[in-house]
Amino acid sequence: MANTSNRTLRLLSLLQTHRHWPGDELADRLDVSVRTLRRDIDRLRELGYPVEAQRGVAGGYQLAAGAVLPPLVIDDEEAVALAVGLQAAAEGPVEGIAEASVRVLAKVVQVMPPRLRRRVDALRAMTVRTDWGGSAPSGVDPDELTVVALACRDAEQLRFSYTAADGRRADRHVEPHRLVCLGRRWYLVAYDLGRHDWRTFRLDRLAVPQGAGTRFRPRDLPAADAAAFVRAGLTTMPRPYRVEAVVDAPAAAVRERIGRWSTVEEVDAGRCRVRMTADSLDWPMMALGSVRADFHVVGPPELLDRIGEWGDRFLRAAREARV
Repeated sequence: MANTSNRTLRLLSLLQTHRHWPGDELADRLDVSVRTLRRDIDRLRELGYPVEAQRGVAGGYQLAAGAVLPPLVIDDEEAVALAVGLQAAAEGPVEGIAEASVRVLAKVVQVMPPRLRRRVDALRAMTVRTDWGGSAPSGVDPDELTVVALACRDAEQLRFSYTAADGRRADRHVEPHRLVCLGRRWYLVAYDLGRHDWRTFRLDRLAVPQGAGTRFRPRDLPAADAAAFVRAGLTTMPRPYRVEAVVDAPAAAVRERIGRWSTVEEVDAGRCRVRMTADSLDWPMMALGSVRADFHVVGPPELLDRIGEWGDRFLRAAREARV
């Protein structure tokens, strides 16, 4: 009986991992005959799991949507990923799900064994957020995010409307690869079937995503991983502002604070030259201010005007606080 129960849980876990399983492959994974597999499928149906069967050469099994959410079977790695993902969702840019994420996170962590809870806590402590100084992004609709994520998981072609940076809107037809959350924005890495090349799409510019109903064989991504592909695309994007400043602080100290977002070159033992590109002058101002040292702006002139505006505003706030 114990063996049968364990096998049933294993079968449920496999059905939740992939959208569709060929019958013979599923039987091989469980190391049972096709006949025994059918009995195990019937047992799951008796427990309330809606398992659909397809006959024929391409036949197999898949877990269908039910009237209620059935209990999920997840392994240790998936449990840790779920908890960390919920934590990120509670603090992240997706509108309308922060409160629900906190509730689910509390339930998951409560029933976690201590060894997994320690791993979750360690991951939280060692995770470095990459959104420092970034402006708050436009919200991403949770339903649309789910549609895109499922298309990535199931290797299903995706159609959506997309607004480019210049405001032009066009319909896109893609093979979705991965979702990447970077700098408080969500990005979709996909192969664009209309442009015949890999592309990165910002999800806050994407609208009405729909699965096209066509499966595809995943292509090889021309990068180490999806995050590297997104980062490479962001670094090559044209940016209107090129900022240069001389900071009265050692290069090592400045590089430790803002080296990830700028180029820092040593001038002498107590000074360094900082260069960065940006879409907005607000970010370079905050970066230079965070160094906590005097600095001299080389360019552009618009940065000096913006610093003057901000300086006056801060001085007024300081005078009001004293009064």
